Amino acid sequence: MPNYTILLTKKAQKQLDKLSDNIAQPIIEAISNLEIEPRPNGFIKLKGRESYRIRVGNYRIIYEIIDEELIIDVIALGHRKNIYK
Repeated sequence: MPNYTILLTKKAQKQLDKLSDNIAQPIIEAISNLEIEPRPNGFIKLKGRESYRIRVGNYRIIYEIIDEELIIDVIALGHRKNIYK
């Protein structure tokens, strides 16, 4: 199975840069794991759009999967209380 390419939007990159290292490290690991398995155990399809989310503690990663081009586009990430607003 070929690996996917991970792309972060500018918004997602800014959100990641704002996090402290001890919070950002597990999130970076989860994002890099998406290269191998874009639909990991516990992923959820979001209603109303073609996006998915995975949980990393109290944080959420929202992303789109473009299977034809083998791309994972990370749209946003953040704390669970703020991410869906």
